[in-house]
Amino acid sequence: MEERLQKYISECGICSRRKAEELIQDGKVRVNGKNATIGDKVNPLIDKVEVDGQLINNKTKKVYILLNKPIGYVTTVKDQFDRDTVMDLIKGVKERVVPVGRLDMYTSGALLLSNDGEFINKITHPKNEITKTYNVTISGNIEENDIQKLKNGVIIEEDGKDYKTKPAKVKILKIDEEKKQSRIQITIHEGKNREVRKMCEAIGKKVIALHRVSIGNLNVKNLPLGKYRFLTKNEVDKLCKL
Repeated sequence: MEERLQKYISECGICSRRKAEELIQDGKVRVNGKNATIGDKVNPLIDKVEVDGQLINNKTKKVYILLNKPIGYVTTVKDQFDRDTVMDLIKGVKERVVPVGRLDMYTSGALLLSNDGEFINKITHPKNEITKTYNVTISGNIEENDIQKLKNGVIIEEDGKDYKTKPAKVKILKIDEEKKQSRIQITIHEGKNREVRKMCEAIGKKVIALHRVSIGNLNVKNLPLGKYRFLTKNEVDKLCKL
């Protein structure tokens, strides 16, 4: 019946396994009243596990939420600067959930939240290549050679180093010559910090507006900004099979 501590924490919906390892290393996890260490195993039937002083268990109902995040909200459970967070938009949800991945404060659109650690790991782990599609309004008229560069991959800065983005799907939605703006759609499967913005900067275009249309097979087309809905079991199963 024993299992690795970080796996158990993930199954309880607290966070992903990787994040659970960080919590253990930071001394925020206790097992039967003692500080836990990496490599510890627990028996869910008899051991008491605390994360940040709260007793956890894996009997909580698993929930999966799709939120259409407005601009101006940070993607975190609690913000150190006391800014509005996405948690303020789902106050009607009784279960403790966390954001699945992230959207920066000035990006709107599709964001998942859940208390299922395995689901969170599935969606966020790079090897699973879950696609994310964005509608991007940029400065200037987009050219076909710019589109080709984005499709092939461009060099961006990531953690102080040059990084070439993986091939992307890109198409032109509209070119407004009067306003000197263009709208394009970009589909990627990576999760680098501010990746789409950096990709556009790499071709000399400033992002004016950024909206995530979809994650995998889920979109927010019929979901108003600031609103959320629970996913069906069928939707969760389909997403996890991508």
